[in-house]
Amino acid sequence: MKKVIVPIGPYHPLLEEPEYFALYCDGELVVDVEWMAGYNHRGIEKISESKHWDQVTFLIERICGICSTSHPIAYCNAVEDLAKVEIPERAKYIRSIVGELERIHSHLLWVGLAGHFLGYNTVFMWAWKYREPILDIMEMVTGNRNHYAMMKVGGVRRDIEDADIPIIRKILEQLKPKLEMLTGAVLDDPVLAARLKGVGVLTAQDIKEYGALGPVARASGVDIDVRRDSPHAAYGLVEWKVITCKEGDVFAKAVVRLLECFESIKIIEQCLDNLKGKKGEISIDVRNIPPGEGIGHYEAPRGECFHYVRSDGTSRPLRHKIRAPSFMNIPTFKASCIGETVADVTIILAGVDPCYCCTERSAVAYDVSTRKKILDGSDLIKLSHEKTGKIRKQFGIKDK
Repeated sequence: MKKVIVPIGPYHPLLEEPEYFALYCDGELVVDVEWMAGYNHRGIEKISESKHWDQVTFLIERICGICSTSHPIAYCNAVEDLAKVEIPERAKYIRSIVGELERIHSHLLWVGLAGHFLGYNTVFMWAWKYREPILDIMEMVTGNRNHYAMMKVGGVRRDIEDADIPIIRKILEQLKPKLEMLTGAVLDDPVLAARLKGVGVLTAQDIKEYGALGPVARASGVDIDVRRDSPHAAYGLVEWKVITCKEGDVFAKAVVRLLECFESIKIIEQCLDNLKGKKGEISIDVRNIPPGEGIGHYEAPRGECFHYVRSDGTSRPLRHKIRAPSFMNIPTFKASCIGETVADVTIILAGVDPCYCCTERSAVAYDVSTRKKILDGSDLIKLSHEKTGKIRKQFGIKDK
């Protein structure tokens, strides 16, 4: 059997960011897939070590434009875990409001792009039109339509005024029937059903073996959600439910994301109820971060966003490690793409809502003047292990 390689990327209309997938095909059937990363590395973790604890929140917003409040919440949770501080209740509600607004805008963005990839541009235009008022709320509340600069260690930077609450409620009320129409259109459309049902199936066992997260896992019946399983912000103070499906195909992933938008609206409305007419602090003053380590996570629109920080008692992190959900979700293509046709693989890859800039790690380091290779991937891993060893020795941590 002669295999034909069909390249997707590193620059391709399907990909919003540079990435490379090589499809090994027997005719139209995909028999193997290779993924090559490293086109978009920006050294966020290393830069973080040179910034003040407070400055890091602005840096990590730039990891991903769509998850630009998810990373700051996870980071703040990690530093607050390290410092053993509890944020004010009002700050918890505001964090959840901003996080759920971002979830709605992210899910609608994905639904629109999925429609576009399928040649169904009506869905694309509807979804992005309905997403626009959510960005208007973000601009009203935070001053920005992206990179909201709302989170800080100890709480949030800006309050939500009582005068803004009726405006937010009105926009959400106007969004509900539009979401219902869009959801109904997607669920009832025979063309979308024929195109997406039974395509790119991930079983619950696949999810566990690959450690997949978020809507990708919940679409396969794996009932996990950091907001419920490890309550933080206001998620333990309001009523809502985790959305799951059991089919595990691309259609189920669309269903989970659309239905999650309604749960997000429910969470926001309850949080607004607890803000209106009440006063309170929105942050506490955290001046010194003690030596130690902390972990924080948050259920980003794509799944669990995990941050680890270590402090030596100075004004900057000694180590900052970030794991975005796409790092876990993208490798599932080995289970979902093999055996499918080339035409289906593109939407299967898009079905996990991948964010490549979140997952990138440096593969090779070059001297920019001579273009000679200085370090390769194995050298970088060795340096990372050596630094980890020094930190463990510094803090008296013995190897197991």
